[in-house]
Amino acid sequence: MTTTQRNAIVSPADGLMVYDTTLKVFYYYVASTSSWSPMASGVTGRLNFKRIKSTDVLATVLASELAAGGGTKYVFDADTLYEINGQILFDFPIDINNSYIQGLDTNNDIIVRTTGNIFDGSTGGSIRNVTLTATAGSVFNLNSSAAQNLIFRDCIVANSNSVGIISGFGLVFSSIIQFSGNTNGITYNNITQLLLSNIGWFGNNTGTYERLTGTFTLVEKQGGFSQVNGTAVGFDVSTSGLTITGDAVMESVVFTGTNTAGYVRPYTTGAYPGYNFNNSWTVRAAGIPTESDNTAVGDFAVDYPVGNGIAVSFNNSNPSNIVKIGTATSVSTSSNLFRFSTDGIPNRLKYLGKKKRIFQIIGSVSFQVPAAGTYIIYIAKNGSVISQFKVYGRGSATNDIVVIPINGTTELLTNDYIEIFAQRFSGNTGDIIVPNMTITIK
Repeated sequence: MTTTQRNAIVSPADGLMVYDTTLKVFYYYVASTSSWSPMASGVTGRLNFKRIKSTDVLATVLASELAAGGGTKYVFDADTLYEINGQILFDFPIDINNSYIQGLDTNNDIIVRTTGNIFDGSTGGSIRNVTLTATAGSVFNLNSSAAQNLIFRDCIVANSNSVGIISGFGLVFSSIIQFSGNTNGITYNNITQLLLSNIGWFGNNTGTYERLTGTFTLVEKQGGFSQVNGTAVGFDVSTSGLTITGDAVMESVVFTGTNTAGYVRPYTTGAYPGYNFNNSWTVRAAGIPTESDNTAVGDFAVDYPVGNGIAVSFNNSNPSNIVKIGTATSVSTSSNLFRFSTDGIPNRLKYLGKKKRIFQIIGSVSFQVPAAGTYIIYIAKNGSVISQFKVYGRGSATNDIVVIPINGTTELLTNDYIEIFAQRFSGNTGDIIVPNMTITIK
């Protein structure tokens, strides 16, 4: 009976039990308090609830949803919990429409489509505790807007032609998802905040597991694993135009498998030789190189044959003017540049990372003096010397070779650069010749 009918019973007997069809809950009457008490019936008491069982006829149970979809898809009711009970074969795709889709046992509560997509539309919602299989189509074909969110957790995606595409959402949060036996993976496109937590890709998947395209404000992929075998690709950031306007993090993900071409398909521009990602990413994952501003390093070396080198000219004053060592025609080489560049200028290392941090600068400068004299070597930041790290060296006679160590620390922001300068403190005029100079910043 309905709630109205139950409340209309005159002098109900103590312990009388009725099923309330309005609230879908069993009640029993307590004479001592003259009140009805709900029983724990295993059925939710919420009004916005539907249970879909494996024995149901979908056209009957979801008649209003099919009508809302014009007879071509099931448009679920917003803010309504749909419980999946058993294996359900859907004949049309589901428009989530900000509903909640949930099973109780992931291995037994299964949504299947043998043709076409499972989820189709432009809205978000929540999907939990179910297995999803799209034999000949895609699990997801969702193209939404930044006002929509999608929560996907504690699920299995198995034996599908494609996991599909999720695009345009303000937030996509996937957590504790197993992917097994899928022919093609998933593409995330133009998502404001993408959070992937403890995602497991087994080695029986093929194709590209996860691909990012478009523009993201925040990406975080944390925990989980990708077993990448054969020609499969675990993570793809190679699409032209991929942009991270904020930060991207990949932390504690384990990449394994027989793929020898690389578990990650790297950025086509912006990645460093031997690495996969650009400066927007912080990466610490087993099986692929670590990449972060904390591991940024740069070096250069000047190495001329004995008797040759870079001529450094000063004015006639003592102390003289302070002069950068090297000109546009000087020759220097670099063997380690990660989030640093030479900016195409000899004797320069420019920091390209996004995070401000303190670096150590070490190295040495060797130079030949024109006559007895004392000289000063400086570390310079953005063209200005850092005077507290100046080092003195003296040549006692003409053509003496002076070797001066360099050691200092400084804070660098994006595009700050380091160079080495020299000054004559005392002695006769004339050029010093620098045959060797090595600098490392880390």
